Amino acid sequence: MPLSWNEIKSRAITFTNKWKDEVNEHAEAKSFWDDFFNVFGISRRRIATFEQKVSQPDMRKELTKNKTL
Repeated sequence: MPLSWNEIKSRAITFTNKWKDEVNEHAEAKSFWDDFFNVFGISRRRIATFEQKVSQPDMRKELTKNKTL
């Protein structure tokens, strides 16, 4: 069920009061985003990911390909 504007406003005020003095943005990033999305009644996991593993090319194939050119 969607949140009312009054509920969102109340959650936003709580959020801003909780985070207004935070100084270590990097260390608290996940907690910050969890709390932010909660303002709107949304789970962060539903729309955002952190530190997704990046696939790396097989460098042996790349080196072999370059040698044949």
